Amino acid sequence: MHGITAENLSIGYGEHIVMEGLNFDVRKGEVKVIMGGSGCGKSTLLKHLIGLEPAKAGRILYGDEVFDPSNPRAEQIRRRFGVLFQGGALWSSMTVAENVALPLEQYTDLSAAEIRELVELKLSLVGLGGLGARAPSELSGGMRKRAGLARAIALDPEILFFDEPSAGLDPLSSRRLDELILELRDALGATVVVVTHELASIFAIADRALFLDAATKTVLCDGNPNELLENTSTDPKVRSFLTRGENGSN
Repeated sequence: MHGITAENLSIGYGEHIVMEGLNFDVRKGEVKVIMGGSGCGKSTLLKHLIGLEPAKAGRILYGDEVFDPSNPRAEQIRRRFGVLFQGGALWSSMTVAENVALPLEQYTDLSAAEIRELVELKLSLVGLGGLGARAPSELSGGMRKRAGLARAIALDPEILFFDEPSAGLDPLSSRRLDELILELRDALGATVVVVTHELASIFAIADRALFLDAATKTVLCDGNPNELLENTSTDPKVRSFLTRGENGSN
């Protein structure tokens, strides 16, 4: 699988259009951040990219293959995804190890012993080695996020999607998660798409960042966040978003 391309993409729910005419790409191996103010459609766009919602218009391509959630072929494409939702989305009735094992049990023919070995490996990769027997309720917020990440990488995905991964975390845990995202990108050779409004994360991990604007229902910019700040022609809304807290405006 190569990168992701959105062509004249319009997204929304029911009759409501959230964003329209979106054109952007995600290059293979990069970390692409989707950013913007509250209610601009960041998480909605993510849901369309992973096929939870069908596009209103336009199309999404993975490599040169059109991704249509209604097409049976879409399931084969989805299996190359790893997704970390905001709360980690762990099953509370299962141990951490059982949560991580679930996709391996569903989508592989590995033996129980092979699955146990892989689960421990994935937990070790996210810093949770030896904690597989714990219940999700016994973990801190940051540890639950990492457990969710271990499950997301269980099948060695080519593309990782994160929805507000730092939400609810203290600054130290957030920074550690950012570092882990970059480490896993390098270890897996994965492409990463992250929805976030956290400035520290945006500047720490983004190769390029896409800014969605609720007022115009479109993309205002797409580029490296540091370069966007340095560019005098950058849209004032984008500049204001990227300098929050520096001038007391937010």
